[in-house]
Amino acid sequence: MQRLRKANDGLIGELRGPSDKSITHRALILGALAKGQTIIKNPLMSADITSTMNALRPLGVDFNVDSYGTIYVDSPGMDNFKRPENLVLDMGNSGTSTRLLVGVFAGLNLPVTIVGDSSLSMRPMQRVINPLTALGAEIQSIDGHLPLKIVRGIQHQPINFVLPLGSAQVKNAVLLAGLVAGVTTTITDSFGTRDHTEQMLPDFGITVKREGDTFRIPGGQIIHITELEVPADISAAAFWLISGMIVPKSVIKLEKVNINKTRAGILKAIHQMGAKFKLEKLVAAEPMANIIIRYQKKLKAINIGSNEVPSMIDELPIIALAATQANGKTIISGAQELAVKETNRITTVTNELLKLGADITATKDGFIINGPTKLVVKRPTIVNGHGDHRIAMMLGIAALITDGEVNLADPDSVGISYPTFFEDLEHFMK
Repeated sequence: MQRLRKANDGLIGELRGPSDKSITHRALILGALAKGQTIIKNPLMSADITSTMNALRPLGVDFNVDSYGTIYVDSPGMDNFKRPENLVLDMGNSGTSTRLLVGVFAGLNLPVTIVGDSSLSMRPMQRVINPLTALGAEIQSIDGHLPLKIVRGIQHQPINFVLPLGSAQVKNAVLLAGLVAGVTTTITDSFGTRDHTEQMLPDFGITVKREGDTFRIPGGQIIHITELEVPADISAAAFWLISGMIVPKSVIKLEKVNINKTRAGILKAIHQMGAKFKLEKLVAAEPMANIIIRYQKKLKAINIGSNEVPSMIDELPIIALAATQANGKTIISGAQELAVKETNRITTVTNELLKLGADITATKDGFIINGPTKLVVKRPTIVNGHGDHRIAMMLGIAALITDGEVNLADPDSVGISYPTFFEDLEHFMK
């Protein structure tokens, strides 16, 4: 239990926040597939990232971290991986580790059983099982949930895959299976899901050919070692962007933030709401910028639909909080993917913000939020992230503008993606 504070004097300061979780996962996996040493500067270190490293260690991959936080990935290369018998891998709470590595193991034709914690065991895995099964893999599960057992890998033949839903994890499961199997892989993604893997592959010596919504990775390519830097995570930065916008007297500068267009939907959303912010663009492999944001008293309600959702899916809980302070009715729709995250985020966001006095209604695929609403609790109130890191952090920001005593039941849950969240919050409040 942790007492949350109201920010009476605003949030002031500069921060280079935690590095991008999605990019760190992908860099670790591709580094493990390459023979030799890959160097990853400024990676995220969190529970989910540890799950990815722990899953790759039994294959003979070593991960060493120096005093600057740089990870050195030393690998024999995927052709020389160890193949332990009766291998069981625990992915903890990490859906990204699970879905991406299922693709890797299917491409390797590596028998393995994958388990996870109670939350991960409730999340849908049929969405990756189906396309890999269609490619010849045999994957056993319990009604499409963990534990998963890969019995046989995919067939070695060209892949043509049309992404059936807006999930980058599904796309990457197929992409990585094809890459590891050495077959030509063609994928059409009309949803515009995050494209970090496609952006990163050329750094590892892999040719990616693009045409509209379709990209093709020719088969038989060798994955080479590389050195790369991970930008700050816009999903983590989102909490400070929103707090800077809704907490009176605030001025916040966020450094080296990833603004990849497939991830930066939140910048479009807050611009439409009337936020005052400035981008200082930087030269980097992935689009990156410093962002300066100030408090904006008058915010406007917006509509977010299915076309916009993929570029801000992880930011929708904190955007919902911002909408409680905007003038008018905000409608978020086409976000049914929220229901299959670490929690049903449609339900948890709604129920927890209602405790604070928000005017918010859950729908089958999003929210309807009326504002502006003064958040207030009349008696000491316990809010709960339900083990979901993004809900817990959203509630930490909500308390900044809430009158009354607010306590968070599960502050440790932020460790999944942002272990220093509350320390950084204190940094801005000094």
